Amino acid sequence: MATDPVTQKLMYKIARAYYDEGATQQEIGLRFGLSRVKVGRLLDKARRENIVKISILEPKDNTYLEIENKIETQYQIDEVVLVPARDDHQRTLRGIGQATANYLDRVITGNEVIGLTWGGTLLAVVDALHTNNWPAVKVVQLLGGLGSSEADMYGADLTIRTAQTFGAKARLLSAPGIVPTKEVCDALLKEQQIEETLMLGRQADFALVGLGRPSPSSPVIQSGILSPEELHELEEMGAVGDIGLHFMDANGRAIENEINDRIIGLEMDDYKRIKKLVAIAAGPEKYEVVRAALIGKYIKVLITDANIGMKLLE
Repeated sequence: MATDPVTQKLMYKIARAYYDEGATQQEIGLRFGLSRVKVGRLLDKARRENIVKISILEPKDNTYLEIENKIETQYQIDEVVLVPARDDHQRTLRGIGQATANYLDRVITGNEVIGLTWGGTLLAVVDALHTNNWPAVKVVQLLGGLGSSEADMYGADLTIRTAQTFGAKARLLSAPGIVPTKEVCDALLKEQQIEETLMLGRQADFALVGLGRPSPSSPVIQSGILSPEELHELEEMGAVGDIGLHFMDANGRAIENEINDRIIGLEMDDYKRIKKLVAIAAGPEKYEVVRAALIGKYIKVLITDANIGMKLLE
């Protein structure tokens, strides 16, 4: 049944007020003597009857837009952000850092819990963060200390620097990331400060995690966090990379290894349950772990380089 001319004219006026003048539905209701609900229904009706036609225009800078959309669809994640892959890896990392800083500026409202792991890619993010004033934000360390306490890529330093840049509160995990035995790990996990910090980490609204790739040159080996023998054993079990030192195979399945029983930090299932796990990775050696984390459904947001992005669609 066709809409009568009087209602069509009213829909036109309401649409002009809403879309051209920027009036709210409440203001339009007061102006035309209608309820806000009635205004909403008329706006919907105006779209259905083509009185209002909405066009979505691509941004001028639409580089990688189609690839990002395809990855989001194929792997069913919320968002993908790609940056150019430079010949100079440090330039690529700076691009990743800037893109992540821009993402955080967009999504943080000032009352969130933000979790951090560790790594060189995450260091590039922290270097790029923009100064803000978010005193109600909490920044929490998700994995205990690793390697030298002076190393700037490790969790405590990254957590403190992020909190300072955001004008937020830092919550540190005062324990080693890996301890010698399961018994030591179990005892530390019962310590109140550690237990409360990990509980806060599990409630994080956003977790920024670097995706690790085990190799003889990786920081976990160079810093003595894992031994070459432990690395070899993980590779024999099919490990392609890790989240917070919890390793996974190429299909995103968690690898059961005694190392898991010695980690002071979130568990693999904890990462999967975080509202927005933002994975950050760059470089050709990270492709396998990025793909595994996508297949395993750990990631909600992926920020990576364009070469990895294109390979994910092959």
